[in-house]
Amino acid sequence: MDLALPFSTAELAFIGVYLLSLIALGYFGMRARQEDSLRDFYLAGRGVGMMVLLLTLYSTQYSGNTLFGFSSKAYDIGFRWLVCVHFMTAIVMVYLLLAPRLYAIARRRQFITPADYLMHRYGSRTLASLASLLMIFAAANFLIAQLKALGSALEGFAPESPAQAYFIGVISLALIIVIYESLGGFRSVAWTDAIQGSVLMIGFVVLLVIVLRRFGPLSEITQILAAEAPEKLAPPSADEVREWISWILIVGIGGALYPQAIQRIFAARSAKVLRTSLSIMAFLPLTTTLIAVLFGVTAAARLGAGIDGDHVLTVVLSDVHGSSLIGRWIVVVLFSAILAALMSTADSVLLSLSSMVTKDFVAVARPEWSQRRLTHVGKVCSWIVIAIAVAVAIQLRETRLVTLLKIKFELLTQLAPAFFLGLHWQRAKASPILLGMLVGLATALFLVFTGNDKPYGIHAGLYGMVVNLVVALVGSAILPQRAD
Repeated sequence: MDLALPFSTAELAFIGVYLLSLIALGYFGMRARQEDSLRDFYLAGRGVGMMVLLLTLYSTQYSGNTLFGFSSKAYDIGFRWLVCVHFMTAIVMVYLLLAPRLYAIARRRQFITPADYLMHRYGSRTLASLASLLMIFAAANFLIAQLKALGSALEGFAPESPAQAYFIGVISLALIIVIYESLGGFRSVAWTDAIQGSVLMIGFVVLLVIVLRRFGPLSEITQILAAEAPEKLAPPSADEVREWISWILIVGIGGALYPQAIQRIFAARSAKVLRTSLSIMAFLPLTTTLIAVLFGVTAAARLGAGIDGDHVLTVVLSDVHGSSLIGRWIVVVLFSAILAALMSTADSVLLSLSSMVTKDFVAVARPEWSQRRLTHVGKVCSWIVIAIAVAVAIQLRETRLVTLLKIKFELLTQLAPAFFLGLHWQRAKASPILLGMLVGLATALFLVFTGNDKPYGIHAGLYGMVVNLVVALVGSAILPQRAD
């Protein structure tokens, strides 16, 4: 069956030029390299300036989950999903507790991966390797979610051949990502993120305009929901308030510990650049997640029930696309923004996965290998990782995005005591930190796999993190201080 997309030749050419420009940036990133080293490939050598750092942070944090997952969740439960605005803001607040000290140490010690800091702070290869494995698993889960969303973005525009559209979307866009990343490494990713972040900002403005002009003001939407689905306007109950707090904590802490987020802290050109970028980031959830929620509740009011939540966005855009010539080009711009959101997160996660496998495991096993050879291994690793992720994403086509993204935060929060105690408490020691991480991980996974992923509305990962923290604190306090 032929893939029947609604775009004209001119519209497809516009999207094609945009995608090919990303590969061109990959080539220029390769030409700009200063040396064949892991630091140059994975962190752009001396780092990036404020505007590029801000846009790469922005485009990485606001992903396919923001556009598809958040609008889908708001479509399902209504205004109660406004919690996403709070937990995305919480990520930046946790950055501010983590970044200044971590950046200062990383700059002096030339860290490349998050595990480099743990190895430096605790001197335990076992602890550093376990943390790296947890990050690899969580990041791989996130990469698969982005590839799945790439397929869904195309699928919603081709209702006559959705499976084929999904398959082509996942493979073709993943191929573009791995090509420009392999060419220029972090430079290519940061430069393409700068373009994609700009397109994404424009796309959210366009989405807000579509919501207001096509479906009417928010007052009309709330009146419709009050009459037809009042539960989507209801304030959260006491149990739901606990769940809100849980979401804010687990996403705020876990999101700040994404390996790609920590590596962007390492890649800042200066402490001032980092502070300025994070200060601006604190306000951006109001222009992104809030708009995604408004879109989701508007779709719930105007379209009613019965639509697959992951396809709500593309169903609405398909309708707008057929309404007028202006509508067609608005959707083309917004479709480009959707691709930007998905690809900018996927390329960052892929680069982090490649760096952790290469630096934390291959380089440790083969210390005699040169930087040039390890950089080549990292590029090969990116192709292997993307091939595996594409195969899994195709296999998991029917899995909801929100379901796929849940478990990564349960894992990432178990890293919090190691990082925060290490940065802010001199007496933190390797053995209790490692034991706490293992006990916390076992607690969280036990609750998840026994069907108790949110006892009393609190995420399993937070129970695990509390146990983890207690073990780390008590153990570090009891053990005698080791002489330096």
